[in-house]
Amino acid sequence: MAASTSISPIVGFSTALSLAEVDTQLHSDGSRGAQTPARSLRSMSSRRSFRSTRAETPTGQYRSRATSEAGETTSIRSFAPTAGHAADAESILGELLVTDQRSPGWKFLNGSTEKDPMISAVPFDTGEPTADFNREFDEIPEIDQDGDNEGDCLGMWRSKRKHYLILSAAGKPIYNRHGSDNLISGSIGIIQTILSFFEGFDDQLKSFTAGGSRFVVITRGPLYLVAITKLGESDSQLRVQLEALYMQILSTLTLPTLSNLFSKRPSTDLRRPLEGTESLLSALADSFTRGSPPALLSALECLKIKKRHREAINQTLLKNKCKDLLYGLIVAGGRLVSVVRPRTHSLHPGDLQLIFNMLFEAGGVKASEGENWIPMCLPGFNKNGYLYMYVSFLDVPEEREREEVQQSSTTSEDRIAMLLISANKESFYELREMRDKIVEDLEETGELSIIKSAVLAGRPSATDILPGTMLQHFLYKSRSNLQYFMPSYKPTFNTLLERRRLLSLYHTLHSSLHSKPTHQKVHYILSREFSALAWATPVFELYCVASPTTARNALAQSANRLVQWVRREEERIFIIGGAIF
Repeated sequence: MAASTSISPIVGFSTALSLAEVDTQLHSDGSRGAQTPARSLRSMSSRRSFRSTRAETPTGQYRSRATSEAGETTSIRSFAPTAGHAADAESILGELLVTDQRSPGWKFLNGSTEKDPMISAVPFDTGEPTADFNREFDEIPEIDQDGDNEGDCLGMWRSKRKHYLILSAAGKPIYNRHGSDNLISGSIGIIQTILSFFEGFDDQLKSFTAGGSRFVVITRGPLYLVAITKLGESDSQLRVQLEALYMQILSTLTLPTLSNLFSKRPSTDLRRPLEGTESLLSALADSFTRGSPPALLSALECLKIKKRHREAINQTLLKNKCKDLLYGLIVAGGRLVSVVRPRTHSLHPGDLQLIFNMLFEAGGVKASEGENWIPMCLPGFNKNGYLYMYVSFLDVPEEREREEVQQSSTTSEDRIAMLLISANKESFYELREMRDKIVEDLEETGELSIIKSAVLAGRPSATDILPGTMLQHFLYKSRSNLQYFMPSYKPTFNTLLERRRLLSLYHTLHSSLHSKPTHQKVHYILSREFSALAWATPVFELYCVASPTTARNALAQSANRLVQWVRREEERIFIIGGAIF
């Protein structure tokens, strides 16, 4: 056997990982991938023809474990296709998976500018690689009236590594992340022609490769949503991102409104009803381009605090709950601190992603001070109507500090907000009164200071978590809780480019793990740049990265140590049970 697993009665389920018998294979570019003696390597080809791709088989739904003192399995449940089984005694390796390390994602990850027949690489500037990727988010200027700068604008548009386009079935442009309608009208026309061609044969185009870019298309009612990327993400990962953009549109319009607009007039220009929400779409799109662990894992991140503090916060929310409350949340910089919900309703991670995007990524609400009253459709809860969200930031600065706070680019990591959601549009004052009582109680008991201290402390580094570890970074997802934990990017991944390359590696590992429907899998990569391990069981998914000098056994031991640490700290880093009424 290339690997083994042992089951012991630690917290009901324990799995040990060993890579001692895993061999390596030298690739033509000097990198090495793991292989088992009994099975030859199979790689995923990056070469794809221009063809229609059938829809993937939907992943089954899972039920979460019953492990809570409150009698509830978790405070956040959804129809996301990830969750845990009770136990599994199969080999932890099962079948080792190896990815073609010459793929677009691999080239971007290793900073390769080498030409490939299927790749049109965009090299980084010599001596200043980070600045080039920073320019990914620069706005493209409008075309001059005389058209003299059209070539330069098109060059800027083509240099972007990722695009998102949304258009109607009638070919009307609705949203594009880069460039004006005049600049991309030709591209929109070509895409519309291709889609119509396939529809003429009662077929549906899902994805294709052209010009070194991967095109992925989803159709939702009268809308086409298109992702164009050179970053090497898989089709399924891009579909998740496009689905999130579609949910963002529904959060503004609701499904009945959207359907009604196009049933009356198929050539409707949807940009007018969506006017003012472009920043929300762009913030969401940019988070995907930078690399988004929540979107990749379909999971939420929680603020790490002691169990007794979280329980005290939960009890404060429950004690002051008003009659019309549907959901109550305390959020710190996109990390969930506490949630209170009815027993008969659950929160969808996709809905929370939309809320966090609006509060902590887009410019509008984040820059506001005090309180906000926001009608918003939560598509995971109900696509057909609005809920009403009272938002109050609990760390509103003094007047003399506001300008500095608004100009800071890191304030989203430090902001603390309370969200109180109701189905009653007349409940503003009732929710405001609830907020005042909660803040008063939290200040009196010192729990608000605990939250602020945890936020200011930031995420611990990998070496803070496991002293002496070889790990530079990791992502750990609890499948039953639909939550994940990760350390700080520092000190290894400090720049935007370094973090994007790290997320590209995680995308590659994630795609490899989920390409086969087995219960337990490990994927291992060793290259000149890093060593990396992905480990999936019915209980968790773990992705970890270390330096290329890290031995296989040392990486496996670090992964096992990390799993044991998570089990000890589970009630601090995840919300288990939560506050339910």
